[in-house]
Amino acid sequence: MAKLEQIVSQIENSELDIDQLSIKLKEAQGLVAFCKKKLYQVDNEVKKLLEADKEE
Repeated sequence: MAKLEQIVSQIENSELDIDQLSIKLKEAQGLVAFCKKKLYQVDNEVKKLLEADKEE
């Protein structure tokens, strides 16, 4: 998450040239996809736990 925040800060502050910007945007996309996947997995686990708790 810190890495993603760093990339956003660099973009907002215009600290990157065009080539660096392209690389950082691809890196940010990968990090966002990773975070979404993890959140989806955790959400499913929580739902399963809540359903199991209701059955008891």
